[in-house]
This record gives sequence, structure tokens and C-alpha cells, in this order.
Amino acid sequence: MKSIGWLTRLMLAYWPRILLALFLSVLTITSHIGLMAASAYLLARAALHPPILDLMVTIVGVRFFGLSRAVFRYLERYLSHDVTFRVLSQIRVKFYEQIEPLAPARLGGLRSEDLLSRIVADVETQQNFYLRVFAPPIAAFFVLIGYGIFLANYDIRLSYILAACFVIAGVIVPWLVKRLGQGIGAQIIFLKAHLNTQVADGLLGMTELLSYHQVGDHLIKFRETNDELIECERKITKLAAFSAALTGLIANLGMWLILVLGILLVEKGRLNGVNLGMLALGTLSSFEAVFPLALVPHHLEQNLVSADRLLDLMKPEETKDGRDRKKHDYNRENDKIRHEDSREHEDSSKNEDSRENPGKLIPRADNLKLSFQEVSFRYEKTEPWVLKDVSFTIPQGSKVAIVGSSGVGKTSIINLILRFWDCEKGEISLGDHSLPEYDIEELRRIIGVVTQKTYLFNATIKENLLLAKPSATNQELMDTARQAKLHEFITSLPNGYDSYIGEGGFKLSGGQRQRLAIARVLLKNAPILILDEAAAGLDSITESEVLNEVYRLMEGRTTILITHNFSGLEIMDEILLLKEGRIIERGTHAELLQHEGAYWELWKRDRFIN
Repeated sequence: MKSIGWLTRLMLAYWPRILLALFLSVLTITSHIGLMAASAYLLARAALHPPILDLMVTIVGVRFFGLSRAVFRYLERYLSHDVTFRVLSQIRVKFYEQIEPLAPARLGGLRSEDLLSRIVADVETQQNFYLRVFAPPIAAFFVLIGYGIFLANYDIRLSYILAACFVIAGVIVPWLVKRLGQGIGAQIIFLKAHLNTQVADGLLGMTELLSYHQVGDHLIKFRETNDELIECERKITKLAAFSAALTGLIANLGMWLILVLGILLVEKGRLNGVNLGMLALGTLSSFEAVFPLALVPHHLEQNLVSADRLLDLMKPEETKDGRDRKKHDYNRENDKIRHEDSREHEDSSKNEDSRENPGKLIPRADNLKLSFQEVSFRYEKTEPWVLKDVSFTIPQGSKVAIVGSSGVGKTSIINLILRFWDCEKGEISLGDHSLPEYDIEELRRIIGVVTQKTYLFNATIKENLLLAKPSATNQELMDTARQAKLHEFITSLPNGYDSYIGEGGFKLSGGQRQRLAIARVLLKNAPILILDEAAAGLDSITESEVLNEVYRLMEGRTTILITHNFSGLEIMDEILLLKEGRIIERGTHAELLQHEGAYWELWKRDRFIN
């Protein structure tokens, strides 16, 4: 059970608080036992009409236990929830630290709604691990020991009755509840995740659902999932009621057994009759520690399923040269430390990182030659090769276009350069070193990317631009917007650069979104530029305007252009034609046309279509 070990390690980091919270929990239940027992003793003694001074200690005891129970309960809840929230905070931080290096490669097959469900719902579920799984059994054990010793002072058989009832209510009843509710906890977790996905699909795909008259069918599926979830929760509610009733029955049975045995002891003169009610009500109140145990298996099941869903994304894969997990974690931790240091001490820390971590270099601005040497790559070991023995070199400052039909591996080359994935065979180098030798954050810092689906945040134009350079001045923002031919449009808006662009930039046209993406890359001013179908999906007029800006953007930069459009390729220093993951032709535009091969055929077809 790796998930239990993982949760326990996170929790035990706060062991002083946990011990104090458990101690307060035991004191709370002990105060409740003391209150009921002292009250019963007080009533029994008072019925004998003793002098009032003989009752003063018991009266003070009742007041003390009544007040202390409230104080201990408050402090216990405060510390317990403090520990819980600290653990949840650690889980969120560690979860993000683990998945951040995996994005977008390892998360590509995961739906965003499911990922959000894991980050929010599955993390929140872990609050039950301490409050409802870990603490109750421990508190119940110490209450059993403490009150059992107290009963043993009168007769050891009283302790045996208490222990037997605790075992039945605290072990057998939870086992029975687990058997009756097997799998319901896991089903609830998966149904909630599925329901969240259906809601998100309905909201994001509302236009398509309305256009194709599928709203009714989608609502039916949503209701079916919701009904299944309600039915599961209804079963858990019934089990909770059943377990509470059964535990209450055992508690009362335990009290009556103590009472009956106590009566026999009183008749034999081995027990003062005044203590009879004290022992019986004390026993009944001690079961406050047992009532939470019935649903421990259910909460544990939910915790394990949710933790497994989190750990599924957090498991680092072994690298191709067989390095183990520990090595992987160590390197990633070094990456994180270097990144944090670089943000706090940007200039000095870069030099320190280079000296202290010779395996993680920082790219030199004067040596950015990019080279692929016999590179082969596939996304999964069971899948076919996407790239096969690809070799090419891009000198610093040169412009290379990669063309070919969909699915031939063009975008995979970009993913490898950005190190979203690492190649399985061959080597990719930048300057005099292979890519894995560089600090991944520093590597991506020198690369600017414009894709056909650049993501724009539901924020202002200014905030979307500042993503590339948070320290940019207003003048820099306006200069880059002018270069991207976007400034006039922005100033025409009522709020100018502070105008909100909506989810995914839906308030902007396709051309405006691409121009904003170009402005963002201009602001970043990276020496290496990657353009992945930057004008795809636009109308011919907008596409021509955007391409003109793209070509201007290439000036003075090492550029990799992924395109299906053959217009303007005559300015490229080299063109690579891919087919089935291999480079089948290479050369300048003029050389490839003169060769009259596959590139020439595609060029003729493109001219005919356009």
C-alpha cells in the first residue's frame, strides 16, 4: 500500500502536533467519561443525604469535567484541523512539483477536467485520513486501556466486558460495514470525477451540443451519473445509520452487562452500591471513542483510491539509460532548487549553478547551434516510431522549415527540442552539449514558441503579454504590440491594454489571437524561435497578414518553421521534407523544385489548391 505509506510520511512530518492532538482527544473523551461518572456518583451519594461538605469534591469534579471537556474538544479540533490543513497544503505542493515537469508530455492523455478533479477533489478527500482514519482508532485504544484499568480496580471482569464490547463495536462492526459497502467508496470517487468531466464537457461544448441537438442526450447521461452517485451516497448513509445503531446497541449492552455484574458484586459486598451508576454510565460514555470507527474502512477506501489517482501522475518514469527513481528525483530536486535560486538571485545564481551542478549547464547566447543526430522517438514503447533516424543541423541564426503531411512527426521534433519528451535513440545537442545536460528552465528560457493553438488566459491583454516578461514596462508592451500590428486595435478598445479577452481569448478574432501570441514572443525576445503552424486555421487574408509578421519575427533569430503552407519558403535557408518519420528530401526551396521530387509535387498541389 504505497499510498498509505506516502500519506503517513506526509502526516508524520507534524508528529509533535499529532501527538498533542491525540492526547487532547483522549482527554476530551476522558472528561466526558468523568462528567457522566461523577454525575452518577453525585446523584447516588446525594440520595443518601450526607453532609454537604462530603459532596463538595464530587461537585467540583462535575464542574471541572464539564468545563474541561469543552476546552479540550476545542483545542483538539483546532490542532487536528491544523494538522489536516498542513498535510493538504503539502500534498498540493508536492503534487504540483511532481506533475509540473511532466507537462505537457506525460499529461497529454489526461482530460483537463479529470486533472482538475484530482487536484481539487482527490486532494480534499485526504482531509479524512487523519480526522477519520488515523486518529479515531488510536484514541479508542488509549481510552480502552485507561478506562479498563479504572474498572480493573473494582473487578477485572468489568474490564473484560469493556474490552469485549470495544472489540465487537470497534473491529467486528467496521469489518461488517466494509463487507456490506465493499467498493462503494471507490465508486463514489470515480463517479464524482466522471460527473465533473460531464459538467465541464457540457459547458465547454455547449455550442456544439446546441448545434447538433444533443443537449437532451447529454443531460440524460449527466442525470444517470448523478443518480448513480446519489444511490452510492444513499448506501453509505444507510450503512452509517446501521453502524451507529449497532454500535449504540453494543454500547448499551456493555452498560447493562457492567450493571448486572455490578449488582452481583454489590450483593456479595464486593462493591459499594454508590459506585454502581458511576461504573455503568462511565462505560456507556466511553463508547464515544468507538462510534467513529464503524466508517473507518469506508473513509480509508476513499483515501486510498484518491491517493492512488494522485500517485498515478506523480510517479517518475525511469530514464532510458536505466537510472532508478531515486536518481530521477534527485535530479529533479536539483532542477527545482536551481530554478528557485535563479529567481531570487538571477545573475549570480546562474554562474553558481554552472559551477556547483556541472551536469546542468546554462546555454550560451553565442553558441546555439541545434543538431539532431540519428534521433528516433515514439511516445510509448508499444507504439510505432514517430521519428526514425532523423539527422539535421541548424546553425545559429539560420532559418529551417519542416514540411510534410499531418502525422509525419513535425510537431514531435518541437516537443523534443523543448524537452517535453526525451528521445529514445540518438542525441539532440545545443551548442557543444546534449539537451539533457542543460538546466531545463534555462533551456526553455531561450526558446520562443508560437503555435496554431496558443493558449490565452481569461485575463487582460496586458496580463497575457506580461506572461512572457513580467518585468516589462508599459512602453515595452506597446512597442511589441506595434510590431505585431496589434496596438491600434488595443487602443480602440474601451479599456485598452486592460481589456479582458475572455476564456481562451474568445473575444478576439483568430488573427488577433495569433498577433497577440506573436507580440508575446516578441516581448520574450528569445534567440531561438519555433513557429508551429502559426497561421493555420485563418482565412487567406488574415493568414497572409499573420505570415508577414511571422517572417519579420524570424529576423536575427534561429528559426524552426513547421508549416503546411508553401508560400514564403523561398526565404528559408533549408527545408526538410518528412514522410513517415524520416527526412526524405532536404535543401533550399529552389533546389527542391529543381529536383522535381516529392517536395515539387506537394508544391504544385498547394499552388493548385490556392
